[in-house]
Amino acid sequence: MRDLTLREATMLVSHHNLPPLALLLILTLSACGGGGGGSSTPPPPNQPPIADISAPASVDIGATVTLDGSGSSDSDGSIVSYQWQQVEGPDVELAGSTSARASFTAPSVNGDTTLAFSLTVADNAGAEASRSASVVVAGSAGGVTFSLSGSVLASANQAVDGDTNDPANLYSPNDTLATAQALALANPITLGGYVNQPGTGAEGRSQTIGDIDDYYRLELFEGQSVTLLVADFETADADLYLYSEQGEIVDFSVETGEIETVTAPGSGSWIVNVTAFTDATNYILAVGNQALEGTRQRPEIIPGEIVVEYLDAAAEQPGQPLEDLAHQMGMEQRAGARGRARLLALRAGQALQRRLGTAADRRQQFSDSTQQQRWETLLSIKSLRRTPGVRWAEPNYRVRASLQPNDSAYHLHWHYPLISLPAAWDVTTGDPGVIVAVVDTGILAGHPDLAGQLVPGYDFVRDRTTAGDGNGIDPNPADPGDRENPAASSFHGTHVAGTIAARGNNGIGVVGVAWDTRVMPLRALGASGGTSYDVAQAVRFAAGLPNDSGTVPARRADIVNLSLGGEGFSQINQQLYRDLRQAGVFAVSSAGNEASSAPGYPAAYDSVISVSAVDIQRQITSYSNRGTTIDLAAPGGDSGPDVNGDGYPDGVLSTGGSATDSTLEYAYVFLSGTSMAAPHVSGVIALMKSINPDLTPAQLTTLLQSGRLTDDLGAPGRDDLYGYGLINARRAVEAALESIGAEFVAPASLQASSLNLNFGTSLDTLTLFLSNAGSGELRVTGVDSDVPWLQVSAAEVDGQGLGRYRLTVDRGQLGDGLYAAKVTARSSANSLQIRVLVSAGNAAVADVGVLYILVFDPALDDAVEQTAVRARDGRYEFSFPALAAGRYLVFAGSDADNDLFICDAGEACGAWLTTDQPAEINLDRNRDNIEFPADYLISLPDAATATAGGAARPGLPRRP
Repeated sequence: MRDLTLREATMLVSHHNLPPLALLLILTLSACGGGGGGSSTPPPPNQPPIADISAPASVDIGATVTLDGSGSSDSDGSIVSYQWQQVEGPDVELAGSTSARASFTAPSVNGDTTLAFSLTVADNAGAEASRSASVVVAGSAGGVTFSLSGSVLASANQAVDGDTNDPANLYSPNDTLATAQALALANPITLGGYVNQPGTGAEGRSQTIGDIDDYYRLELFEGQSVTLLVADFETADADLYLYSEQGEIVDFSVETGEIETVTAPGSGSWIVNVTAFTDATNYILAVGNQALEGTRQRPEIIPGEIVVEYLDAAAEQPGQPLEDLAHQMGMEQRAGARGRARLLALRAGQALQRRLGTAADRRQQFSDSTQQQRWETLLSIKSLRRTPGVRWAEPNYRVRASLQPNDSAYHLHWHYPLISLPAAWDVTTGDPGVIVAVVDTGILAGHPDLAGQLVPGYDFVRDRTTAGDGNGIDPNPADPGDRENPAASSFHGTHVAGTIAARGNNGIGVVGVAWDTRVMPLRALGASGGTSYDVAQAVRFAAGLPNDSGTVPARRADIVNLSLGGEGFSQINQQLYRDLRQAGVFAVSSAGNEASSAPGYPAAYDSVISVSAVDIQRQITSYSNRGTTIDLAAPGGDSGPDVNGDGYPDGVLSTGGSATDSTLEYAYVFLSGTSMAAPHVSGVIALMKSINPDLTPAQLTTLLQSGRLTDDLGAPGRDDLYGYGLINARRAVEAALESIGAEFVAPASLQASSLNLNFGTSLDTLTLFLSNAGSGELRVTGVDSDVPWLQVSAAEVDGQGLGRYRLTVDRGQLGDGLYAAKVTARSSANSLQIRVLVSAGNAAVADVGVLYILVFDPALDDAVEQTAVRARDGRYEFSFPALAAGRYLVFAGSDADNDLFICDAGEACGAWLTTDQPAEINLDRNRDNIEFPADYLISLPDAATATAGGAARPGLPRRP
């Protein structure tokens, strides 16, 4: 008889309705084997173990997950082994897979994903039990996610209008003289703002009621200027007024273009007023030591007289001859006739409201009747220009014999005196037979400062999808900009070309280092960059070597400028640059903007001149690459500070442009980077080649290593920051003369690195460099300050007293306020006066208003995430905790006009790494603590744009 199990015995009782006593009898019989046999008692059967798992139901990506099996048990023995296995989901590495507790890290997953695990336990009798558990890893819908965070930095010399159109900005109205926004300790300063007439502009805080006037109270020194840059001057008109504390107008600027400037007639407290004459516009106020136009005087006009030309008679309205317009506007005709210009004169006190509009009330705010007449004449002209039937309306200028004025923005080229360029120009400004190839984004050939400065080039961007011009390789190197996002167009190649050879002494804009040389524009970079192969083809073309165009230039280039980087080492390209050097062609490249010591190419190739970047203080910039492959340094600029106090960022000013969906305008823009440093060096080499056409790269290397071309900076001799030092154009030109057996001894002249220094609200020490701009003997006889709170001491000077001087402010001697001092440097040849500005006290923290931080996906050509942040102690901290893995650009910008586009003209803008060349972030892990600056975009117009109007929109992405 077989033994019955407990379950079978129970069933037997159930089926036969046996009483409990019978059940006991059955069990007893079963135990003894049916009543027969021996007398020994066998052990009871082993009870199997019980497996138990404790685990979280869901976790986030990257979390440490513990699977706990310690609750497993065995009722009649002990558990002797544990075995964990993964049975579902992406594989993970289990730690402790043979112990009671196992752990793993939650993997990156596409969406919510279930991971299943089983635990098998065995007891001391070999019996086993298993159990499973699941854990859900919460992933984003876009896939693998990582965090991206950091800070955007605003410089201390930037401020924002208290009542822009963006409702997200803090609101502090400044619409009247009595409510003027205080900027008492802010000088120099760059301020962004917005004004509009009622019913104009984008929807926002002031669209309906208008924000016609913004008033600012600030301290100015005699001769300092305030310049208004009207961002939307193609559709709007804004004017600028300077008031005394008593509310009287002491200066005004009521032009119709982009630029308005007023100048303080004395030192003291003044009120500046920006007013919307028509429509709505962003604007920039630049407060500094000199006006945009430098020392040029305003044109003198005949008060009360206007020159007008009407449209054709066929355009007259029936019953209303065009001549009646003069009468209606309170004018009378004095000269001229139908079909040509007429001279009109204002009739005093008549039709004032029609001619002056809402500005008529300002007539009572003038204490000077001559100024009032000039103002009334200019405003009447503006009204006439907007009157149907009038083709042109202009002042009647008073003219005198005069010399042709020089380039209007030359005084903003702080970087040229830094490399002793003016002294080099006494010898040469270049030669048309010297050609510099600019391998870059192409060229805006129609820019007025590049007219006649170009030789034929080529377009080597072969990929039609990134070329932006509708084709691949072709003979047209024009820069079409970014057609998918026109506002993001940098026109980088145009800026580089302008630094090399912008036309000089033409009375407009900027000037190039070697303005009589010529540029060969070679396009190798499209809207999203380019390839090393396309760059190599452009370089081969420049050198007259076989290339994919199937042609070569009529005359090869002497110098190839490569303000680009990013390729890895290529043996093929290394040999290419060796071939260039052997052929006598100079290759100059920017070192890169990653603040890295790792070699970057093409700059690091052994036959390429690698250029790092310095700022206005001759210090290596925070962004510049450095390392063993750096050959020399040149000015690259810094778009944040304003160390020379001119009211503009210390970037490099050169030719550029701005674009919208339908228009392109030529302009002048400030950019910073090693891309800006390289063309300074290319330009200086072009000056040397203009003197000695037979100069070779090998000879240049010898001159460089012997210290003949540079000012030594940093550690003595060559170092990893500045290479052999800062390029010195005068010394380079003298070396070129000596190479042909000639000599030029420039008269000795004391030169300062800057004639204006701004300590702002926080700096205690700045550096002044004194050098000899000539070749004759010169000795510094004294350098001193005119105030006790500013100390001047020699830091590193030679036996003649030339070198670096340290200027130190003792802020403990200063109360709250704005201070000016004068440092006089005397020498055996001449003396210089350096103006120093200091702001003391509790100045406002740097603030450019609300910044919108956008994460931009280049593959989607759209912003995928956005956050709006306010400044805290000058920093805008942002965080995106869960972005899908991928490659992104990060932009930051304000939106003063609330048109949902950041980085419009007149708005603050920043990008990682730099605004002109944003870099992608590969988000394959958490990326925290990234930092980049945000500065106001400043675009100065060309001569035609400044008067005729045009679009100015160097913007970036749209806010989602």
